[in-house]
Amino acid sequence: TTGQSTLANAQPIVSESWRGPIALAHNGNIVNSQLLRQRLEDDGAVFQSTSDTEVMLHLLAHSSEEDLGQALVEMLGAVRGAYSLLLQTPRRIYAIRDPYGVRPLCLGQLDDAYVVASETCAFDLIGAEYLRDVAPGEILCIEDGQLNPTFQAPSARHAFCIFEHVYFSRPDSRVFERSVQHSRYMMGRKLAQESPAEVDLVVPVPDSGVTAALGFSYESGVPFQVGLIRNHYVGRTFIEPRQSIRHFGVKIKLNPVRELLDGKRVVLVDDSIVRGTTSRKIVEMVRSVGAREVHIRISSPPTVSPCYYGIDTPTHGELIGANKTLAEIEAFVGADSLSYLSLEGMKEAVSAQQNFCSACFDENYPITVNREVVQKELFNLEAAPNDHLS
Repeated sequence: TTGQSTLANAQPIVSESWRGPIALAHNGNIVNSQLLRQRLEDDGAVFQSTSDTEVMLHLLAHSSEEDLGQALVEMLGAVRGAYSLLLQTPRRIYAIRDPYGVRPLCLGQLDDAYVVASETCAFDLIGAEYLRDVAPGEILCIEDGQLNPTFQAPSARHAFCIFEHVYFSRPDSRVFERSVQHSRYMMGRKLAQESPAEVDLVVPVPDSGVTAALGFSYESGVPFQVGLIRNHYVGRTFIEPRQSIRHFGVKIKLNPVRELLDGKRVVLVDDSIVRGTTSRKIVEMVRSVGAREVHIRISSPPTVSPCYYGIDTPTHGELIGANKTLAEIEAFVGADSLSYLSLEGMKEAVSAQQNFCSACFDENYPITVNREVVQKELFNLEAAPNDHLS
């Protein structure tokens, strides 16, 4: 989400400095990274990548603090944004989470070793046991089999990314100490309560719409059917760079089951609508095999603003929810009806505690950013100084 998709930006990024070898992996987005980079370059720093991760390594190299732990505290005081970090030296691993806790990070144990990952499903893969989340603001040093936690200054609030539960995380993970599967199931149930549909079948848009569709089916009593088959060898279409690729990708990615859909009134359940072009193609597909009615239910509110904290959403101008009314979106995608889950319903489905970042749905950004800067261009090296994030 910062810099280009090049080999130089692949993580972890490894540096050699007077501190010795350091490897750093980063999930999130440093919103003042361009300004920090300019300052470092003015001081003689030479960058090998366009990633905000490398900015943090240069800050560590430029720190006068001899102790790496103290240099980390100094570096973290300079950066602003959302970050979950893993920093490795020959003898230590530091697991670090920003004070808002925007991105997830969890700690596990495998035999006598500790392991750290963004999602607990990674622990399942290797047979590790989940112990706990790395706390917001925690700097957890792992050395010689010992855990040594320290903490940054606390933030005014926690702001866990709710989109992790809507779409981004795997349903077999626990994220922010809660089952993603259960959150999506409850979103589907809430959606059926708020926006029922007189239909014959509940059909998920795979894969991310499956769990919410199961919840919608349970709450409404309408049968669940897998009416769209996904090709699992195709990536996520909403992040493809060109619309022509996204359109073709939808056809490769999904195929309707004529025998299930022909002559039926169908409700399609999906997690979100980004640009609307994918939803439009899916509605056309379902109608092409004879569906009598096609209704859409979305298990989150309209996406009205970009994410600046590490999820690769499009610009404001590309988001259909930010630029069209509900009736206009319904007409654009060609559905007989369209409804979204309310913001309140989504939050209730995930947690009783209102400690989430939902800026992509309500524009309430917990960490201040210059929203005129397009996320994809955070490292546009030709940008004028007044285009920098503030």
